[in-house]
Amino acid sequence: MKRLFDIVISAVGLLCTSVVLLPAMFLIWRQDGFSPFYIAARTGKDDRPFRMVKLRSMIKNADKTGVDSTSAGDNRVTAVGRFVRKYKLDELTQLWNVLKGEMSLVGPRPNVKRETDLYTREEKKLLSVRPGITDFASIVFSDEGDILNGKADPDIAYNQLIRPGKSKLGLFYVANSSIRLDLQLIGLTAVASVSRASALRGVSDILTRMGAPTDLIDLARRDTPLVPAPPPGATGIVTTRDQVVS
Repeated sequence: MKRLFDIVISAVGLLCTSVVLLPAMFLIWRQDGFSPFYIAARTGKDDRPFRMVKLRSMIKNADKTGVDSTSAGDNRVTAVGRFVRKYKLDELTQLWNVLKGEMSLVGPRPNVKRETDLYTREEKKLLSVRPGITDFASIVFSDEGDILNGKADPDIAYNQLIRPGKSKLGLFYVANSSIRLDLQLIGLTAVASVSRASALRGVSDILTRMGAPTDLIDLARRDTPLVPAPPPGATGIVTTRDQVVS
């Protein structure tokens, strides 16, 4: 049922959003003459690699800098790219990956291999399902760029401030996924584009009704500052670099 749901919605979604995607593609190409697409290497279900399609929001070869995480003030983001990222247009092309069966509409966000290689045994469960365009964490951490803004190393900051909570929310989804929950999260993702506060309340309400741990419900409210925390099943942040976020 989930796969059928993904196929139907992604096909309809690509047709309906083409009126927005096509002009966006033209503007990206018009800006610097390069392809409007960014083909991102990601790790999918069962640790299999796949090529995720995004609208390019950064300068050509931005990924060659070796920095995976993007802050709000990242100077690699182009003028058109800021508009594309603000309205999440770069995510819409991932409907193609959903149609191909590499992704799902709802599921843990796909990550780069050098990050999934750092996953704890518990976090490896995130790779037991198809990665998704949206999930609990996509809404809760929709301000990821602002969280990482001003950090000396965005990748380290991501691992310490975002990854632990993102993984816990992803694992809760994996353990409790259903078509009904998918519909609710798709709806809240749409709400988040208009009112992030309302979307966060919606996520915390869903988690409460589903009997989620208190720390997840508190995290979903995002009314307290994020602090460095270990990922699920770990006694500390598993990273090749042990600097502290400043």
